[in-house]
Amino acid sequence: MLNRLRQIWPLAVSAIIGFIIATILFTPKLYSSNQNIYRVIRERIGILNQIIGYVNHFYFDTVDMEKVMDGAFHGLMEELDPHSTYIPAKEQENINELFKGKFQGIGIEFDILDGFITVISPVPDSPSDIVGLLPGDKIIAIDGNDAYKITKTEVFEKLRGRKGTEVTVTISRLGSNKPFDVNIIRDNIPIYSIGAATMIDNKTGYIFLRRFSATTEKEFVNAVDTLLEQGMEKLLFDLRGNSGGFLEQAAAISDQFITTLDTLVYTKGKIKESNQIFSSTPKKGNGKLSLIILINRGSASAAEIVSGAVQDLDRGLIVGETSFGKGLVQRQLPLDTGSAIRVTIARYYTPSGRLIQRPYEGSSDLAYYQELYSINREDKIDSLKELRPKYKTRSGRTVYGGGGITPDIYIPYKNKINEETIKVLRSPKRPFFNFASKYAIALDNNFKSFKEFKNNWELSNDIINDFLVHLEKDSINVYKDSLMVDVDYIKNQIKSELAGSIWGKNESANIRLLMDNQVIQALKHFNEADAFVKSIN
Repeated sequence: MLNRLRQIWPLAVSAIIGFIIATILFTPKLYSSNQNIYRVIRERIGILNQIIGYVNHFYFDTVDMEKVMDGAFHGLMEELDPHSTYIPAKEQENINELFKGKFQGIGIEFDILDGFITVISPVPDSPSDIVGLLPGDKIIAIDGNDAYKITKTEVFEKLRGRKGTEVTVTISRLGSNKPFDVNIIRDNIPIYSIGAATMIDNKTGYIFLRRFSATTEKEFVNAVDTLLEQGMEKLLFDLRGNSGGFLEQAAAISDQFITTLDTLVYTKGKIKESNQIFSSTPKKGNGKLSLIILINRGSASAAEIVSGAVQDLDRGLIVGETSFGKGLVQRQLPLDTGSAIRVTIARYYTPSGRLIQRPYEGSSDLAYYQELYSINREDKIDSLKELRPKYKTRSGRTVYGGGGITPDIYIPYKNKINEETIKVLRSPKRPFFNFASKYAIALDNNFKSFKEFKNNWELSNDIINDFLVHLEKDSINVYKDSLMVDVDYIKNQIKSELAGSIWGKNESANIRLLMDNQVIQALKHFNEADAFVKSIN
């Protein structure tokens, strides 16, 4: 019982303090009544000091007061809405890097496999890419120090560093007789928001966007220009799993498609600075490009702004699953300790006037997020459709507010692979990658182009048997008969990893798309998307 109390008491104190502070600062009555808010704050802060004093004096065990107060700050923000949050200083640096779109280091995507740093992919145009690091390379030493069984935290500490500084890595490469040293000069490393940009066929381009960061518009324009040079007339824009980012970047991406003078998104908040209108620049948009946007329940915030603008203005077709339903705008505000808060400052509205925020009042944060994973989520949304606010697109189509972006065409994601295949896919040993990295050495010079590889080369039964042997050697125990039920999927995964090892991430994604049911189905609806293009031209 005492041990249990030790566990829950700091949490309880955190919750109490969080509730008190939240009550002080954010109870609506304080803004609507004649109470003297500052007097109330002084009184409640006095109570807070009393609680801290009692805990400090009477509590029988050592209290990590920094942790307790962090809990209080989390509690304060959670009382507001599910998207307002407190960000400790330790997390803030990583978040800044992610959305600023760069950090300083050598530039590799990596994993720890068999105890060694293993290059999954060098970041394009990074120092690692320039010196010729390859997928599958193992870094066995850093500056002469053994790197076996290194942790990911230690990797960041040793390989990241100030621009212009040098680090020597010792590489063990498949096909090489002995390890060799490579000197790498650290530099600014871009964190790309575009995960893939490739041509699915002679006329159809595909762009997958991970997030909306500071560099997203520039990346997107470059990707579109590259695909247009390759003959793109149609674009499948994949926003699945995109949780959002900068509002300004969402407006900028929307502006790439809208050729008429229209409102793209607008915001309304309590203070004047929170009220904004983002309008299109008619000469900027590409009006001839047939457009389909693919969304799912993980598409949120900025991803929904783009989808909402395209849908409301009848610029393209939205397909997939109903999106997350986040219609709130956050602003990140720094604190003196290096930490920060992200506080909701406004609601945003699509061009038709839709607020797509899901209801959250009266539910816990846990329930709010768990709703996304409901098996029959789409059925529930559909059954409540008539109760949701209705709006009209520019051409008069009915769209709905109050619960995410409802796609024009519903395409559920279907993952038909069995548990044995999932076990292999999720193995921390990354068997698909490891096997493909080894096999790629023999294949590297066998093809004139990726197109030849994609269209003409198939995995033989002998290769699949070799893969099964690889699993056995790697102590990944599976029922082979069950695994072979998904042999087409397994072949696709290996071929995708082979493409990545030989050509890069875009080609790897290109192969994976061949087994993506949502992509396959979406491609069948470009006739409907073409109709929108004709209507504006």
